[in-house]
Amino acid sequence: MEIKLKRIYEPKEEADGFRILVDRLYPRGIKKEDLQVDLWDKEIAPSEELRKKFHLENNFESFSKKYLDELSKNPHAADFLQQVKEYPCVTLLTASKEVNYCQLPILKTFIECSLQKKEAN
Repeated sequence: MEIKLKRIYEPKEEADGFRILVDRLYPRGIKKEDLQVDLWDKEIAPSEELRKKFHLENNFESFSKKYLDELSKNPHAADFLQQVKEYPCVTLLTASKEVNYCQLPILKTFIECSLQKKEAN
């Protein structure tokens, strides 16, 4: 499985595969009819509390650990992983300006590790 990371504002490409918006808030400046995603999964995004704390403290290491902890306890995670594994290519999307400095790389790692564990069992 290939997992890509992109901003929601980047053009949709055929190679994106299944596109998932992973933000709790709706992206600014995009009309609902122009939102080109297959899934907007607010449940797998960082909690509102964690998101606000990250913006205040700007500590990516702390944010990463706390978000991974949230993911490991998230009752929706199993359903999310089940859905994601059905696609050969998934693109995780965010409105954040820095795709490598937000929830996306953490979620990508979580998906990859979780699916590897399931394959090993």
